[in-house]
Amino acid sequence: MLRFSNFLFPESRDPDRDAIAIREAMEEAQLCEALGFEVIWLAEHHFDGNCAYVDPVTFASAILSATKRIKVGFAVAQVSLHHPVRLAEQMSLLDNLSGGRVIVGLGRGTAYNVYEYQGYGIPAEEALERYEEAEGIMLQAWTSPQGMRHEGKFWHLNIPRLRPTPFTKPHPYVIRAASSEAGALHLARRGVPFLMNVQSLETTAARLVQYRQTMLESGFDEPQVQACLTESWCWRNIFVADTDEEARRIAVPNFLAMQDQRKALREKIYREQGIIMKKETAPPARVDPDKALIAGSPATVAARMAELEATGIGGVIGSFRLGPMPADLAARSLRLFMEEVAPRFQATPQAMAAE
Repeated sequence: MLRFSNFLFPESRDPDRDAIAIREAMEEAQLCEALGFEVIWLAEHHFDGNCAYVDPVTFASAILSATKRIKVGFAVAQVSLHHPVRLAEQMSLLDNLSGGRVIVGLGRGTAYNVYEYQGYGIPAEEALERYEEAEGIMLQAWTSPQGMRHEGKFWHLNIPRLRPTPFTKPHPYVIRAASSEAGALHLARRGVPFLMNVQSLETTAARLVQYRQTMLESGFDEPQVQACLTESWCWRNIFVADTDEEARRIAVPNFLAMQDQRKALREKIYREQGIIMKKETAPPARVDPDKALIAGSPATVAARMAELEATGIGGVIGSFRLGPMPADLAARSLRLFMEEVAPRFQATPQAMAAE
């Protein structure tokens, strides 16, 4: 029972073409609604053109206003860059405007791009502590009708009452990101679902086994474990074409170009400032097209989706427009996926409507 969504992560290499990239991203969101995707996920990255719309809160508002059914999720809001009360208000407003179509994906912030923290005047080494304190503030603010006081390391607050009150009770739906094994198991001990970044199939399968076992060892029963797995999502780069050869010919160069673009400013900062947040001794799975890219005919992609379904994960977050890929090629891939791949999996809205 696999669920499908699209990660709207448009690249803009030329600042003079930002407006075009943003317009094309909005058109892709509307296409996703028409095709029957369950969720559109939005990223948050700053200053480098790797995510053209930059501010997912503002862009979510635009998408929700232009659609009627599809959910909009954050994968993720970089919480350490936000004031938690302001972010709680914004999410509550989106929850009201959309009638509950918001998934509040929370994370500490990038583990790679130090310039994002520098641009906001926040020490990168404070990111995790800021995130942990901010998440607690947001949850308390949403659920404290009598107001709240908070005395913490980063914020000292006295809030009469958060307004608007959330449409979804007791608060907007929240999910957390976990890019590491330790992060996933921490969430398993809390008994909450999670968003997994791009990993190989083997790592995904192994991590979900560990997640399941940790939940059981922490006192959760089998139905609770299954509920969390059903609400958890893994990220994959996906491209569908008529044949395997055509799909690889188009997708692989765009995927590799995307990886080069995403590390360009990071490496420039390292050359100029000597600062690097995370030094990797071996190429991670997320940059290897053999591990991080699913490209092929509808039959091939469906087989790969079935492998993911067998791991127990509830949903797939697909990035369909890869780097400099033209919008029309990504749109054709999206159509092929939802018309020829998704109907093979009962959990998709399109398949359920056909029953």
